[in-house]
Amino acid sequence: MGVFRFLAENARWLSAGALLTFLSSFGQTFFISIFAGEIRAEFDLSHGQWGGIYTIGTSASAALMIWAGALTDQFRTRAIGAVVLTLLAASCLFMALNTWAALLPFVIFALRFCGQGMASHIAVVSMSRWFVATRGKALSVAGLGFALGEAALPVGSVSLMLVMDWRWLWVAVACVSLLAVPLLLMLLTHERTPQSHAETDHSVGMEQRHWRRPEVLRHYLFWFMIPALLGPSAFNTAFFFQQVHFAEVKGWTHLELATLFPVYTAAAVGAMVVAGGLLDRVGTGRLIPWSQLPMIVGFSCFALGGSLGWTLVGLLFVAMTTGANQTLPNAFWAEFYGTRNLGAIKAMAAAVMVLGSALGPGITGVLIDVGVGIETQYIGVAVYFAFASAMTWIGVSRARRML
Repeated sequence: MGVFRFLAENARWLSAGALLTFLSSFGQTFFISIFAGEIRAEFDLSHGQWGGIYTIGTSASAALMIWAGALTDQFRTRAIGAVVLTLLAASCLFMALNTWAALLPFVIFALRFCGQGMASHIAVVSMSRWFVATRGKALSVAGLGFALGEAALPVGSVSLMLVMDWRWLWVAVACVSLLAVPLLLMLLTHERTPQSHAETDHSVGMEQRHWRRPEVLRHYLFWFMIPALLGPSAFNTAFFFQQVHFAEVKGWTHLELATLFPVYTAAAVGAMVVAGGLLDRVGTGRLIPWSQLPMIVGFSCFALGGSLGWTLVGLLFVAMTTGANQTLPNAFWAEFYGTRNLGAIKAMAAAVMVLGSALGPGITGVLIDVGVGIETQYIGVAVYFAFASAMTWIGVSRARRML
């Protein structure tokens, strides 16, 4: 099927996926971290305290994801999606109106659970379940919502904060989330697979069967994948979470650093499209072991480079992995473990990734407070990705024989 025909025939379902991924931006670290300076100043928080609050809230959302993520196996996307977007709007208002530091962990929990957690989870599970032969293309198109958010929101928000109070921006994004609910319902008046739980609508995984969540937990492949699941989530999150501090260390303004992000996003979109096309041709097993190698180069550039140009080079390499990660891990679970219980299985992976996004800011914040520079930390991050790539290669190489 040609690309244009594919887009035309599936426009409403692909648009719903992209809408959910874009709105998940309001609970993603790259968006919340834009307000890090204002939040720390408002509540008189150190880097370690703010990172600790972020870790507590995000860890709680990861724990809840294990249960809530499985709801995508029981409810239609239009129903659960509408509920999650309504809760996301309420979470944004919570951030806008909160004046107590003690409530910040609950604010972060709500934003991370509804945004990064459930909104993105619903989108990728739906794409993985609704599409089989064109799963890579579908995940790539839906992933454009992530890319649009990463490209437009940082520069736009930093610029708007020059002329308006940061709290009003949270009111605005709450309104956007709420207005998206009727749009999602309209797009999904008819879901792509009305009999979404019928036997014929599912594709099998290893050993030509559908795996259940307890079986996945006992299988070695899941545990070999843990470092790869944690890494990008933890350290991409840490980079964007500490973007204000990183700019200060390098001697740049925050706005100068933020102007690089659209280039990063464009590169990530290109990588996502390429990965999605390759995925449909050769499968995730041949691609995913190599997908995190660019992170080694990227974080080495962040650590050792002294100019915006070197940081841009680093972002371009990180974008390769970021783009590939929009499609490869999400398709991986469907290809290796089947789609009948995909929501429950993917919920475990999502919980690990959300946990990673909790650990990254907390660890880097504490290390900054005790005197370990962010550049020194990024050397350690590069070493970590070498380890994660080796573990993935070992686990996937063995498991591919069972497909």
